[in-house]
Amino acid sequence: MQTRLDSRQCEAFLSVIDHGSLEQAAQALNLTSSAISQRIKALEMELGNTLLIRSRPCRATAAGQKLVQHLRRVAELEQDLQSEFAGQQSAAISIALGVNADSLDSWLLPALAEFLIAENILLDVAIDDQDHTHDLLESGMVLGCISAESQAMRGCQAVPLGIMRYHLVASDAYCQRWFPQGMTREAARLAPVLTFNRKDKLQAQILLEHFGLQENAYPTHYVPATTPYNRAILLGLGWGVIPDVMLKNLEQDKLVRLMPDHPVDVALYWHHWKVQTPRLARLTNTLVRQARSSLLQFIPLAR
Repeated sequence: MQTRLDSRQCEAFLSVIDHGSLEQAAQALNLTSSAISQRIKALEMELGNTLLIRSRPCRATAAGQKLVQHLRRVAELEQDLQSEFAGQQSAAISIALGVNADSLDSWLLPALAEFLIAENILLDVAIDDQDHTHDLLESGMVLGCISAESQAMRGCQAVPLGIMRYHLVASDAYCQRWFPQGMTREAARLAPVLTFNRKDKLQAQILLEHFGLQENAYPTHYVPATTPYNRAILLGLGWGVIPDVMLKNLEQDKLVRLMPDHPVDVALYWHHWKVQTPRLARLTNTLVRQARSSLLQFIPLAR
């Protein structure tokens, strides 16, 4: 016999995932924590699977992640259908996207702004490192993501967007202090590095590949916001990596390219579900087209 999902139970489950706790979900839905817990337990019994890990914050199990994916997609389909029936007076709909910070802070918003306004779409952006945004799609937290992962998960497609090229840069004063003879292994071991956050591995990759330095073998600043990160480089706190799409808007005359012949290229892909609503399909087409005009493009392999 086919199981019919209870909308109130599903709402309670999603609310806990979104808010991270039974208490906050209860407050959002104007219910008690006990009522939220009972609804989720009833849903788990109905589906025959544990859906929620009651930790701090609460997390979905593997089965719970599949349910989150399903519920997000159903909600987006319902919003789109209601919008079509409403005609020109359609209410705004919200679409959750997983995005890396450098894309968000450079090409993404200018690329999508006109489309979002015309389509009356509200963005719900989750920011993570490009190596981890795919986890947001897999967990059901977003409907699409920009990721460095090239392989699509089951039921999804991965569309090449282009290459984000990063350059190693530092201020002139920093170079005079730390790299008077150039960026040597010994100098790199002592010189402070600017890293976005602990998920950011670009600098570690560079230092290991070119100088054989293991992670944590050099002093590191962590500055997890793009504008302060770039500003910290300009102020001489450390050397770091900045994508070329962002460099053109900075004071380039104050920056020195440390290894101009060795930029770091990060290939980006747009991941989305194969079955999309018309509006999400149009967003996909717009995003892919605009990304390919903003980013470096893949060089086709010789046959």
